Amino acid sequence: ETVANVEAYLRAQGMFQLYGAAEPEYSGDIMELDLATIEPCVSGPKRPHDRVAVSELPRDFTVGLSTPSTSFKGFNVDKAEQARVKKFSYKGEDYSLEHGSVVLAAITSCTNTSNPGVMLGAGLLARNARDKGLKVSPYIKTSLSPGSGVVDAYLRKADLLKPLEDLGFFTAGFGCMTCIGNSGDLDPEVSSAITDADLVVAAVLSGNRNF
Repeated sequence: ETVANVEAYLRAQGMFQLYGAAEPEYSGDIMELDLATIEPCVSGPKRPHDRVAVSELPRDFTVGLSTPSTSFKGFNVDKAEQARVKKFSYKGEDYSLEHGSVVLAAITSCTNTSNPGVMLGAGLLARNARDKGLKVSPYIKTSLSPGSGVVDAYLRKADLLKPLEDLGFFTAGFGCMTCIGNSGDLDPEVSSAITDADLVVAAVLSGNRNF
Protein backbone atom coordinates (compact mmCIF):
# COMPACT_ATOMS: atom_id res chain seq x y z
CA GLU A 1 0.00 0.00 0.00
CA THR A 2 2.82 2.41 0.89
CA VAL A 3 4.65 1.66 -2.36
CA ALA A 4 1.46 2.19 -4.34
CA ASN A 5 0.86 5.53 -2.63
CA VAL A 6 4.41 6.69 -3.37
CA GLU A 7 4.07 5.66 -7.01
CA ALA A 8 0.74 7.44 -7.33
CA TYR A 9 2.20 10.60 -5.81
CA LEU A 10 5.26 10.58 -8.08
CA ARG A 11 3.12 10.01 -11.17
CA ALA A 12 0.83 12.88 -10.18
CA GLN A 13 3.85 15.15 -9.77
CA GLY A 14 5.36 14.07 -13.08
CA MET A 15 8.40 12.71 -11.27
CA PHE A 16 7.96 8.98 -11.87
CA GLN A 17 10.67 7.46 -14.05
CA LEU A 18 11.45 3.82 -14.83
CA TYR A 19 15.05 2.73 -15.20
CA GLY A 20 15.72 1.75 -18.78
CA ALA A 21 12.93 3.93 -20.11
CA ALA A 22 13.53 6.60 -22.72
CA GLU A 23 15.33 9.69 -21.51
CA PRO A 24 12.73 12.08 -20.11
CA GLU A 25 12.05 15.40 -21.80
CA TYR A 26 12.51 18.48 -19.65
CA SER A 27 10.72 21.76 -20.17
CA GLY A 28 12.30 25.14 -19.61
CA ASP A 29 15.99 25.94 -19.45
CA ILE A 30 18.50 23.11 -19.11
CA MET A 31 21.78 23.81 -17.38
CA GLU A 32 24.72 21.49 -17.96
CA LEU A 33 27.32 21.11 -15.23
CA ASP A 34 30.81 19.75 -15.86
CA LEU A 35 31.66 17.83 -12.68
CA ALA A 36 35.36 18.29 -13.46
CA THR A 37 34.97 22.00 -12.70
CA ILE A 38 33.72 21.41 -9.15
CA GLU A 39 36.30 21.85 -6.40
CA PRO A 40 36.07 21.31 -2.65
CA CYS A 41 35.65 24.37 -0.50
CA VAL A 42 35.38 25.41 3.13
CA SER A 43 33.64 28.31 4.82
CA GLY A 44 34.99 30.69 7.39
CA PRO A 45 36.98 31.51 9.34
CA LYS A 46 34.35 33.52 11.20
CA ARG A 47 31.16 33.35 9.13
CA PRO A 48 29.62 30.25 7.53
CA HIS A 49 28.80 32.03 4.28
CA ASP A 50 32.39 33.11 3.52
CA ARG A 51 33.31 30.40 1.01
CA VAL A 52 36.97 29.62 0.31
CA ALA A 53 38.19 27.09 -2.24
CA VAL A 54 40.55 24.57 -0.64
CA SER A 55 43.16 25.46 -3.26
CA GLU A 56 43.02 29.07 -2.03
CA LEU A 57 43.02 28.23 1.69
CA PRO A 58 46.77 28.73 2.39
CA ARG A 59 46.78 32.15 0.76
CA ASP A 60 43.47 33.18 2.33
CA PHE A 61 44.62 32.21 5.83
CA THR A 62 48.01 33.91 5.45
CA VAL A 63 46.36 37.15 4.33
CA GLY A 64 43.88 36.89 7.19
CA LEU A 65 46.62 36.65 9.80
CA SER A 66 47.87 40.14 8.91
CA THR A 67 44.43 41.68 8.39
CA PRO A 68 43.03 43.81 11.26
CA SER A 69 40.78 41.84 13.59
CA THR A 70 37.89 44.20 12.83
CA SER A 71 37.59 42.37 9.50
CA PHE A 72 35.52 39.20 9.21
CA LYS A 73 38.68 37.44 8.08
CA GLY A 74 41.26 39.28 10.16
CA PHE A 75 43.35 38.17 13.16
CA ASN A 76 45.81 41.09 13.38
CA VAL A 77 48.94 38.98 13.94
CA ASP A 78 52.20 40.86 13.45
CA LYS A 79 54.21 39.43 10.56
CA ALA A 80 57.19 38.89 12.85
CA GLU A 81 55.01 36.57 14.97
CA GLN A 82 53.37 34.56 12.20
CA ALA A 83 56.06 31.86 12.11
CA ARG A 84 55.81 31.21 15.85
CA VAL A 85 55.92 27.54 16.91
CA LYS A 86 54.92 26.27 20.35
CA LYS A 87 56.21 22.90 21.53
CA PHE A 88 54.29 20.93 24.15
CA SER A 89 53.96 17.45 25.61
CA TYR A 90 50.80 15.37 25.39
CA LYS A 91 50.46 11.93 26.94
CA GLY A 92 54.20 11.47 27.04
CA GLU A 93 54.85 12.54 23.44
CA ASP A 94 56.22 15.83 22.08
CA TYR A 95 54.23 17.89 19.58
CA SER A 96 54.18 21.43 18.25
CA LEU A 97 51.50 23.93 17.29
CA GLU A 98 51.64 26.95 15.02
CA HIS A 99 49.20 29.42 13.52
CA GLY A 100 46.64 27.42 11.54
CA SER A 101 47.13 24.12 13.37
CA VAL A 102 43.96 22.03 13.57
CA VAL A 103 43.05 21.26 17.18
CA LEU A 104 39.40 20.24 16.80
CA ALA A 105 37.71 18.13 14.11
CA ALA A 106 34.05 17.20 14.07
CA ILE A 107 31.60 15.45 11.75
CA THR A 108 28.09 16.74 12.32
CA SER A 109 24.61 16.71 10.81
CA CYS A 110 21.63 18.81 11.78
CA THR A 111 18.75 17.20 13.65
CA ASN A 112 16.27 17.32 10.77
CA THR A 113 18.75 16.75 7.92
CA SER A 114 20.63 13.53 8.65
CA ASN A 115 21.47 13.23 4.91
CA PRO A 116 22.65 9.61 4.53
CA GLY A 117 24.64 10.36 1.38
CA VAL A 118 27.17 12.62 3.07
CA MET A 119 27.29 10.65 6.31
CA LEU A 120 27.99 7.40 4.46
CA GLY A 121 30.53 9.33 2.41
CA ALA A 122 32.30 10.31 5.62
CA GLY A 123 32.41 6.66 6.63
CA LEU A 124 33.82 5.57 3.27
CA LEU A 125 36.47 8.29 3.40
CA ALA A 126 37.42 7.23 6.93
CA ARG A 127 37.70 3.60 5.86
CA ASN A 128 39.95 4.47 2.92
CA ALA A 129 42.09 6.79 5.04
CA ARG A 130 42.50 4.15 7.73
CA ASP A 131 43.37 1.46 5.20
CA LYS A 132 46.09 3.70 3.78
CA GLY A 133 47.59 4.17 7.24
CA LEU A 134 46.50 7.77 7.77
CA LYS A 135 45.92 8.86 11.36
CA VAL A 136 44.64 11.88 13.26
CA SER A 137 47.10 13.47 15.67
CA PRO A 138 46.08 12.34 19.17
CA TYR A 139 45.91 15.87 20.61
CA ILE A 140 43.19 16.86 18.11
CA LYS A 141 39.75 16.66 19.71
CA THR A 142 37.54 14.58 17.43
CA SER A 143 33.83 13.81 17.58
CA LEU A 144 30.92 12.46 15.56
CA SER A 145 27.51 13.96 16.34
CA PRO A 146 24.81 12.74 13.93
CA GLY A 147 21.39 14.29 13.71
CA SER A 148 19.72 11.16 15.07
CA GLY A 149 20.34 7.60 16.19
CA VAL A 150 19.31 6.43 12.72
CA VAL A 151 22.67 7.63 11.39
CA ASP A 152 24.54 5.57 13.96
CA ALA A 153 22.44 2.55 12.98
CA TYR A 154 23.05 2.71 9.22
CA LEU A 155 26.76 3.47 9.67
CA ARG A 156 27.03 0.43 11.91
CA LYS A 157 25.05 -1.75 9.48
CA ALA A 158 27.31 -0.64 6.61
CA ASP A 159 30.44 -1.46 8.66
CA LEU A 160 31.47 2.18 8.47
CA LEU A 161 31.21 3.18 12.12
CA LYS A 162 34.35 1.25 13.10
CA PRO A 163 36.60 3.07 10.57
CA LEU A 164 35.38 6.40 11.96
CA GLU A 165 36.10 5.26 15.49
CA ASP A 166 39.54 4.01 14.45
CA LEU A 167 40.34 7.61 13.48
CA GLY A 168 38.96 8.93 16.76
CA PHE A 169 35.49 9.94 15.59
CA PHE A 170 33.32 8.30 18.24
CA THR A 171 29.65 9.22 18.56
CA ALA A 172 29.52 11.99 21.16
CA GLY A 173 25.75 12.42 21.05
CA PHE A 174 22.84 13.19 18.74
CA GLY A 175 21.61 16.61 17.67
CA CYS A 176 23.12 20.08 18.05
CA MET A 177 26.63 19.85 19.45
CA THR A 178 29.99 21.01 18.10
CA CYS A 179 28.66 23.27 15.33
CA ILE A 180 26.92 25.49 17.91
CA GLY A 181 29.89 25.50 20.27
CA ASN A 182 29.02 22.47 22.40
CA SER A 183 32.33 20.72 21.83
CA GLY A 184 33.60 20.85 25.40
CA ASP A 185 37.05 22.06 26.38
CA LEU A 186 40.28 21.08 24.68
CA ASP A 187 42.73 19.06 26.74
CA PRO A 188 44.60 21.35 29.18
CA GLU A 189 47.99 20.72 27.55
CA VAL A 190 46.67 21.84 24.16
CA SER A 191 44.74 24.79 25.55
CA SER A 192 47.77 26.02 27.50
CA ALA A 193 50.03 25.80 24.44
CA ILE A 194 47.57 27.88 22.42
CA THR A 195 47.17 30.49 25.15
CA ASP A 196 50.87 30.74 26.01
CA ALA A 197 51.87 31.39 22.39
CA ASP A 198 48.73 33.38 21.51
CA LEU A 199 48.12 31.18 18.48
CA VAL A 200 45.33 31.35 15.91
CA VAL A 201 44.35 27.70 15.58
CA ALA A 202 41.61 25.98 13.60
CA ALA A 203 38.53 23.88 14.17
CA VAL A 204 37.34 21.91 11.13
CA LEU A 205 33.68 20.92 11.02
CA SER A 206 32.26 18.79 8.25
CA GLY A 207 28.51 18.56 8.12
CA ASN A 208 25.27 19.76 6.58
CA ARG A 209 23.26 22.55 8.10
CA ASN A 210 19.66 23.75 8.01
CA PHE A 211 20.53 26.79 5.90
